[in-house]
Amino acid sequence: MMIVMDGVGDAGGARGAGEPGGEYAHEVTGRPIWRLLLRGLGVYLPGWEMPAGALRVRDGVGPPAYLNGEAGFGVQIFGRRRGLEPDREIYVRGRENPSFGIVVAGPAAAIGSRVVDAEVLMRFARRLTFEELFDTGDADSVPYAVRGARAVENAVFLDRAAGIGLCAEVDPVTRALTCPLYVHLGGPAERTVRVYGAQTRTVGARG
Repeated sequence: MMIVMDGVGDAGGARGAGEPGGEYAHEVTGRPIWRLLLRGLGVYLPGWEMPAGALRVRDGVGPPAYLNGEAGFGVQIFGRRRGLEPDREIYVRGRENPSFGIVVAGPAAAIGSRVVDAEVLMRFARRLTFEELFDTGDADSVPYAVRGARAVENAVFLDRAAGIGLCAEVDPVTRALTCPLYVHLGGPAERTVRVYGAQTRTVGARG
């Protein structure tokens, strides 16, 4: 499914955990990747307690997540399976030069890599976007599907069974590709979502 997003909406302004003054929370919650995450959580985890901000970490949060310098978070996946079809929602921002975002929900094994970082996740997101936009019965859909896939700038992956999520984005200024956010999903009884922000140039304060 594709959803057109016009305007920025309410980004939320609550303080991130451990961040007095809320400066870091604003830096995170004001970004398209944050709004995409909240939309995805609303679709795939309705009724769960939504995060108000993110906790900035410098040394990681422990397995299966890790930090890789300016590239941000990555996760180690124990298993790979081809052919899995995770759920996905595609969002489009803008009209003349649209940018695409995609939320994917399903087993992380569907990504097909034992290590998932920004590059792997974005490549997977763009492939899914192409498959979603391409009409096998219409050859004229190929250019549109290719443009749509290349225009993916934000990707959120949620694996509720494993309790993890990862968010990748393309910086609109530097075009750097990072995973600035890692998501920890509580169990069915807890139903809480915690978000961790990497200490990277993309998410950190800009001078």
